[in-house]
Amino acid sequence: MKTLNIKQLDEKNEEITDALISLGMNRNIARALSYLQNLNEATAVDLERGARLRQPEVSIAMRELKQRNWIDEREEKRQGKGRPNKIYSLKIGFNEVIAQLEKQQREIVDEKQAKIERLKELRKY
Repeated sequence: MKTLNIKQLDEKNEEITDALISLGMNRNIARALSYLQNLNEATAVDLERGARLRQPEVSIAMRELKQRNWIDEREEKRQGKGRPNKIYSLKIGFNEVIAQLEKQQREIVDEKQAKIERLKELRKY
Protein backbone atom coordinates (compact mmCIF):
# COMPACT_ATOMS: atom_id res chain seq x y z
CA MET A 1 0.00 0.00 0.00
CA LYS A 2 1.25 3.51 -0.88
CA THR A 3 1.60 6.32 1.60
CA LEU A 4 0.67 9.69 0.15
CA ASN A 5 1.95 12.92 1.61
CA ILE A 6 -0.61 15.55 0.60
CA LYS A 7 -0.86 18.89 2.35
CA GLN A 8 -4.26 19.78 3.78
CA LEU A 9 -5.87 23.17 4.29
CA ASP A 10 -5.12 24.38 7.80
CA GLU A 11 -6.85 26.95 9.99
CA LYS A 12 -5.04 29.87 8.30
CA ASN A 13 -6.03 28.57 4.84
CA GLU A 14 -9.64 28.24 5.99
CA GLU A 15 -9.56 31.86 7.14
CA ILE A 16 -8.15 32.91 3.74
CA THR A 17 -10.92 30.89 2.07
CA ASP A 18 -13.58 32.60 4.19
CA ALA A 19 -12.16 36.04 3.35
CA LEU A 20 -12.18 35.25 -0.38
CA ILE A 21 -15.77 34.00 -0.15
CA SER A 22 -16.80 37.18 1.68
CA LEU A 23 -15.43 39.14 -1.29
CA GLY A 24 -17.84 37.29 -3.57
CA MET A 25 -15.63 34.46 -4.76
CA ASN A 26 -17.13 31.02 -5.28
CA ARG A 27 -16.37 28.60 -2.41
CA ASN A 28 -14.60 26.02 -4.58
CA ILE A 29 -12.45 28.63 -6.33
CA ALA A 30 -11.56 30.16 -2.96
CA ARG A 31 -10.54 26.75 -1.54
CA ALA A 32 -8.43 25.93 -4.60
CA LEU A 33 -6.73 29.35 -4.58
CA SER A 34 -6.06 29.13 -0.84
CA TYR A 35 -4.52 25.68 -1.36
CA LEU A 36 -2.33 26.77 -4.28
CA GLN A 37 -1.02 29.91 -2.61
CA ASN A 38 1.24 27.83 -0.32
CA LEU A 39 2.65 25.52 -2.99
CA ASN A 40 4.84 25.80 -6.05
CA GLU A 41 2.52 23.43 -7.91
CA ALA A 42 -0.17 20.84 -7.27
CA THR A 43 -1.81 18.10 -9.29
CA ALA A 44 -5.56 17.94 -9.73
CA VAL A 45 -5.57 14.96 -7.36
CA ASP A 46 -3.65 16.98 -4.74
CA LEU A 47 -6.28 19.72 -5.03
CA GLU A 48 -9.10 17.20 -4.67
CA ARG A 49 -7.64 15.71 -1.51
CA GLY A 50 -5.95 18.73 0.02
CA ALA A 51 -8.72 21.27 -0.60
CA ARG A 52 -11.43 18.63 -0.10
CA LEU A 53 -13.03 19.20 -3.50
CA ARG A 54 -14.51 16.73 -5.95
CA GLN A 55 -12.96 16.27 -9.40
CA PRO A 56 -15.60 18.32 -11.27
CA GLU A 57 -15.27 21.12 -8.69
CA VAL A 58 -11.50 21.24 -9.25
CA SER A 59 -11.98 21.37 -13.03
CA ILE A 60 -14.49 24.22 -12.80
CA ALA A 61 -12.38 26.17 -10.29
CA MET A 62 -9.23 25.77 -12.40
CA ARG A 63 -11.08 26.90 -15.53
CA GLU A 64 -12.20 30.07 -13.73
CA LEU A 65 -8.72 30.77 -12.36
CA LYS A 66 -7.26 30.23 -15.83
CA GLN A 67 -9.75 32.73 -17.29
CA ARG A 68 -8.59 35.26 -14.71
CA ASN A 69 -5.03 34.48 -15.86
CA TRP A 70 -3.99 33.58 -12.31
CA ILE A 71 -2.73 30.02 -12.88
CA ASP A 72 -0.62 27.98 -15.24
CA GLU A 73 -1.61 24.48 -16.24
CA ARG A 74 0.62 21.80 -17.67
CA GLU A 75 0.31 18.09 -18.25
CA GLU A 76 2.75 15.45 -17.11
CA LYS A 77 2.65 12.02 -18.65
CA ARG A 78 2.08 9.19 -16.22
CA GLN A 79 3.99 5.98 -16.31
CA GLY A 80 2.09 3.35 -18.22
CA LYS A 81 -1.28 4.05 -19.74
CA GLY A 82 -3.91 6.59 -18.91
CA ARG A 83 -4.43 10.27 -19.10
CA PRO A 84 -1.61 12.60 -18.12
CA ASN A 85 -1.73 14.40 -14.76
CA LYS A 86 -2.69 18.06 -14.83
CA ILE A 87 -0.39 20.18 -12.74
CA TYR A 88 -1.38 23.68 -11.64
CA SER A 89 0.66 26.56 -10.25
CA LEU A 90 -0.02 30.22 -9.55
CA LYS A 91 1.03 32.36 -12.49
CA ILE A 92 1.12 35.50 -10.36
CA GLY A 93 1.96 35.96 -6.70
CA PHE A 94 -0.80 35.81 -4.11
CA ASN A 95 -0.10 39.49 -3.30
CA GLU A 96 -1.02 40.34 -6.92
CA VAL A 97 -4.23 38.32 -6.56
CA ILE A 98 -5.05 40.36 -3.45
CA ALA A 99 -4.26 43.61 -5.31
CA GLN A 100 -6.59 42.64 -8.17
CA LEU A 101 -9.37 41.75 -5.73
CA GLU A 102 -8.84 45.04 -3.90
CA LYS A 103 -9.11 46.98 -7.17
CA GLN A 104 -12.28 45.08 -8.09
CA GLN A 105 -13.86 45.85 -4.71
CA ARG A 106 -12.92 49.54 -4.95
CA GLU A 107 -14.58 49.74 -8.37
CA ILE A 108 -17.76 48.21 -6.93
CA VAL A 109 -17.77 50.71 -4.04
CA ASP A 110 -17.13 53.64 -6.41
CA GLU A 111 -19.96 52.52 -8.68
CA LYS A 112 -22.39 52.28 -5.75
CA GLN A 113 -21.27 55.64 -4.42
CA ALA A 114 -21.92 57.21 -7.84
CA LYS A 115 -25.44 55.75 -7.82
CA ILE A 116 -26.09 57.19 -4.37
CA GLU A 117 -24.88 60.62 -5.52
CA ARG A 118 -27.14 60.38 -8.56
CA LEU A 119 -30.11 59.56 -6.30
CA LYS A 120 -29.34 62.68 -4.24
CA GLU A 121 -29.30 64.78 -7.40
CA LEU A 122 -32.59 63.31 -8.61
CA ARG A 123 -34.24 63.95 -5.25
CA LYS A 124 -33.67 67.67 -5.65
CA TYR A 125 -35.91 67.90 -8.73
